[in-house]
Amino acid sequence: LNETLLHEASEALQGKGSVTLEHKIQNTDRSVGASIAGAIGKKYLDEGLPPGSEIQLNFKGEAGQSFGVWTTKGMRLRLEGESNDYVGKGMSGGEIIVVPQKEVKFKPEENVIVGNTCFYGSTGGRAFIRGLAGERFGVRNSGGTLVVEGLGDHGCEYMTGGTVLVLGPTGRNFGAGMTGGEAFVLDEKRLFDRQYNPELIEIENIQDKAALEKLAELLKRHLEVTGSTVAGKILKNFGEYQKLFWHVKPKKQEANQENAAKVIPLKKENAQGN
Repeated sequence: LNETLLHEASEALQGKGSVTLEHKIQNTDRSVGASIAGAIGKKYLDEGLPPGSEIQLNFKGEAGQSFGVWTTKGMRLRLEGESNDYVGKGMSGGEIIVVPQKEVKFKPEENVIVGNTCFYGSTGGRAFIRGLAGERFGVRNSGGTLVVEGLGDHGCEYMTGGTVLVLGPTGRNFGAGMTGGEAFVLDEKRLFDRQYNPELIEIENIQDKAALEKLAELLKRHLEVTGSTVAGKILKNFGEYQKLFWHVKPKKQEANQENAAKVIPLKKENAQGN
């Protein structure tokens, strides 16, 4: 599938206009989008595709591992279906959207639609997931803007930048090792204060006007590109729902340095493997 996409997008890759491609996808199709991202990087480096040369990739089905890996500026991937692990790994730009197939009967906000370790190491771009993700969502995110309707354990682990919006449950150990960026977490069941890792981060109700505006903008975009009923409900009752969000941020640098100083160093004999 990657070779087919590369051939069909050849004119856009040469800066000769935009292209929209439609394909079915199955779980044996792995790292879909990687060849196009590589071609863009080789020709345009970090600048991405020139203006007016967007590559829109629309898929339907069940994607294999690493869907949208290394997505970069000028790419937009939309999957109607579901995906395995590592969606958006290393994403540096562009946009990834995952929504359930129209004929499904389940509620997206109650079902897993993407697997584990999605958006690992993202440095940019935006993603909107209508449904739940597995464990380790947004690990080592350093610049991506990610919206999801719930996730498993260890979300935002070692995160150093970017923004994550979670419109549902998070699982335990959220934000372990998180030293940068921010997250907004909807906590309707009031459980999050017992599920996040408090070592390096702190949580508070959203007070800052700029933070509220950012939250509203992400909700609007999520509704626009996914049709999310969750986002729609929140926006209609934004004044009430904003009280149910936590704003997650790293503690001040001095506090983190103090915590880091408490780490017990290895004994000399252990470091030598004795």
